[in-house]
Amino acid sequence: MITDRSWTTPLVIGVIMLTSGGWLINKGGEVGVAESRRLLAEVHRLLSDRFVDEVAPDELYQMAIDGMIEKLGDPYTDFLDSRDWENLRYSTTGNYGGLGVRIDPKDGWITVVQVLPNTPALRQGLEVGDRIMEVEGESAEDWSSEKAVSVLRGPKGSPVNITIGRVGVDRPLAFRIVRDEIQVQQAQGFMLNDGIGFVALRGFSRQAQEELVANIDTLVEAGARSLILDLRRNPGGLLEEGIQVTDLFLESGLEVVETRSRLADQNYTYLAPSEERYEGLPMIVLVNGLSASASEIVAGALQDHDRAALVGTTSYGKGSVQTLYGLSGDNHIKITTARWYTPAGRSITREFDREEVMRNFVASAVAISGEPVVPQQVEEEREEFRTDGGRVVYGGGGITPDVNVQQDTLTTDEQELRRLATNAGSAPYNIVFRWAVDWAQNHRIKEGFVVTDAMRESVFQKFEEAGTGVERSLFYRSLHYIDYLIAGELSGAAFGEKAQLLSRSLRDAQVEVAINLLKEAKSPAALLVIAKEEAEARAAERVSGGGH
Repeated sequence: MITDRSWTTPLVIGVIMLTSGGWLINKGGEVGVAESRRLLAEVHRLLSDRFVDEVAPDELYQMAIDGMIEKLGDPYTDFLDSRDWENLRYSTTGNYGGLGVRIDPKDGWITVVQVLPNTPALRQGLEVGDRIMEVEGESAEDWSSEKAVSVLRGPKGSPVNITIGRVGVDRPLAFRIVRDEIQVQQAQGFMLNDGIGFVALRGFSRQAQEELVANIDTLVEAGARSLILDLRRNPGGLLEEGIQVTDLFLESGLEVVETRSRLADQNYTYLAPSEERYEGLPMIVLVNGLSASASEIVAGALQDHDRAALVGTTSYGKGSVQTLYGLSGDNHIKITTARWYTPAGRSITREFDREEVMRNFVASAVAISGEPVVPQQVEEEREEFRTDGGRVVYGGGGITPDVNVQQDTLTTDEQELRRLATNAGSAPYNIVFRWAVDWAQNHRIKEGFVVTDAMRESVFQKFEEAGTGVERSLFYRSLHYIDYLIAGELSGAAFGEKAQLLSRSLRDAQVEVAINLLKEAKSPAALLVIAKEEAEARAAERVSGGGH
């Protein structure tokens, strides 16, 4: 719920990791509030005066705050200092003061992987592949993405001096760039084959619904007869935007989500406020283990009302609501104030065992996209609910898709290639990215290009030059992975982010299943029948030991 009280900020839904500190007081028995305050003051004074090492009084207070939050056992309640607050504000508005580039550490240097349109970076001539060597005279070697972002962002109108290294240029290039307000694009859409539109939604900041509508309308005008909405890797955002996005696909008055709390003003049932905008459009929603919060609200509501078929793997399982409260000194506290439930009454909150999560992470297979593939929870252990049409869905542990499709994972050979290259200090993505930037500058690339033997051989030479130790035989046994990298990175270098996303989508096992389902579906109801048949066929193959 978005509150308009002056002492709170808009309610936020998202996946934010807890950084914990010390402990407060281990109190044995019932002690009055006043006595507890005196006890806290006494402990603070004694630690400040008597602890063997000098500790600043303000640090002790911060430890006390961190300790209180840690003892709650809630990973989403957190204290935010001014920098944390600025990062959260950016994630909910989608706007920040900056240069207009996407960056990523590659081979020890912060590297430009995309230059956004209508931004200072584009106007000043920054290019994909540029390495940021210095910022305000300080070397940027071995910087993390977080440090680079904190330095490159700043108030609108403020200048920043950077020095970059560029492929094919012998000397470093100096730039003085004046920061401007950057609006990060939340939605990216394009047409696939057979009249299928595809839109990836990255988050739920304030412009998410508006951007999604613009993309879908463009696709419908271009002849889209069905839609894939990609919510994979979408961490959530504003509750209000999640409701507005869901509203596009539901009849007016249908329930979207219910919030429940011990606070009366946090108990609310949200209904779709408008008439359905895309009535009759068959629709698949893609989800995975990184789809969280507002993404799960959208997916859960559309599943419960039988409006869309879900494809992918079980979502993150973040089913709580946070409210932001302002504190002194430009600090804030984010408190879990309610839990949310889908229209069928499901709580999707997953109880995390962090040690188990880490064991799964280490033991996981690796997707061709580079993401870890975590083993899926057994659905039979979860509570069953029913959709409007009587289909079985599950509560607790995230939103389980109607058709479970694992990501395309690396073979043993491909994992070995990845291991050798990474251990040599050059991850395969980085090698192919550098190659793609150079190849795009020196060759004429056509949209829809096919990966050629000449491209593969040129990339292999880059692996050799990087000292990876990858032998030719191993390289050519890993061509499925190599071709995926070549097609994606070269598309991005030559034609931009949308082309890169399209290239990767056409080589995505989950997207492939979604396309095949939509080819046969003439209506949302027909799609659900086809999806059920596909799920049953896959379940039968798993029982018989076959693959898919």
